[in-house]
Amino acid sequence: MYFFSFSVEFEPAATALETEGVGYVVASLGEASGYVPYTAYSVKQSYLSEHPDTLQAFTNALQKGMDYVQSHTPEEIAKVIQPQFEETDLETITKIVTRYYEQDTWKADLIFEKESFDLLQNILQEAGELPAWTPYEELVNTDFAKKAVK
Repeated sequence: MYFFSFSVEFEPAATALETEGVGYVVASLGEASGYVPYTAYSVKQSYLSEHPDTLQAFTNALQKGMDYVQSHTPEEIAKVIQPQFEETDLETITKIVTRYYEQDTWKADLIFEKESFDLLQNILQEAGELPAWTPYEELVNTDFAKKAVK
């Protein structure tokens, strides 16, 4: 008799289960759902107006990281990020980065598209965490990201 159990695991826990031989990654939520904006930053309108150069420099730096990921191998990426994950060995980091690379997990740019915004609002609404929808145009500013791509 076999018993199957499914769970949602983030990295490096998912890869650790595989490495230990007690689990398998059978699907990727990111791959199945589309680009969910897990990371975003927000500022007050006053800061946006008073510090556009700082915001552009920050966005440019983030885009530089995105460009690096698009132009380097999983092995190269893993070596660069390893110091941020001291508890995880290089082989495991490389396996994780390779999985993300093959799944096209990372967007090429930071432009927060309406489809991703709507997807995020759907997730929040289905979880009962969003009392009302906010129009994309009222909340999202892509000007800095568009400039950083150029």
